[in-house]
Amino acid sequence: MLRERLMEQFANIDFQSAAEEVAARRSDPYSVVEHWIGRSGPGQLRIDHLGIAVQSLEAGLGFYEQQLGFPVSLRETVEREKVNVAMLPAGDARIELLEASEPDSVIAKFIEKRGAGLHHVAVKVPDLVATVERLKSQGARLLNEPRSGAGGHLYVFVHPSSTGGVLLELIQQ
Repeated sequence: MLRERLMEQFANIDFQSAAEEVAARRSDPYSVVEHWIGRSGPGQLRIDHLGIAVQSLEAGLGFYEQQLGFPVSLRETVEREKVNVAMLPAGDARIELLEASEPDSVIAKFIEKRGAGLHHVAVKVPDLVATVERLKSQGARLLNEPRSGAGGHLYVFVHPSSTGGVLLELIQQ
């Protein structure tokens, strides 16, 4: 699995051009590899998942899992958030289906107000605590302090008024 993931991660690299650069002594193999790793490795911001609010997790899974063939990598209930979650890997990112487990949950209120659909975009950051402090100092509106969520990851939400209109979830890498 690791070999396959690494090959996918580096599939768009032009190895021939890199080899020509090294052969012409305009670059060296170490710099080329560092560039590749830096472009897609740890420390880089990347989309972790798209959170989609659904009326019914089973109906949502009927589409994503049964019709499109997305596998389910995690199913759990997050009691604090009053939500049932299903995670579906989608390349380097995931789709997170969110179903309210209680009528007063944030997801239930979201669906009541806006209908089912995209709830948030989640981005992994290398240092969540430092990112939160920087955002606070710049006046960003955060909806919570960092806390543990689905899958045990540490996260914080940034209000749409600070992000240009989309609820943004920041996750510790």
